[in-house]
Amino acid sequence: MLEQVRVPRPVGGHPRTRPDRLGGDRACSSRRNRRRLRRRVEHTIPEPEDRRADRQRRGSKGGRPTGFGGETHRRRDEVGRTVNRPKVFRAVATRHDKRAYVFHGTVAVASIRLWLRT
Repeated sequence: MLEQVRVPRPVGGHPRTRPDRLGGDRACSSRRNRRRLRRRVEHTIPEPEDRRADRQRRGSKGGRPTGFGGETHRRRDEVGRTVNRPKVFRAVATRHDKRAYVFHGTVAVASIRLWLRT
């Protein structure tokens, strides 16, 4: 998925292929993913409780703790909650629409209703 990333430059030119930072959820936190990301980009991915306990149980062979910044995690969590807000609407959560443009319209209507509600 990282090969498909294109971050547009504000002044124009070729888009960047490496973002400044990547945020993910607990499902993306495997050792393999972390090792690959560590070489490419700074990332913020929370470590699941069971994996943390397993690492601590293994002692020095378990590896070092993951770097996990508090402010960065708050921003990642805020983005995740904002993206999930339209899923309150059943049509967005279940995606019954067959065509992509119809689904995008449904998401737009749900977003407008959320925006008007606040």
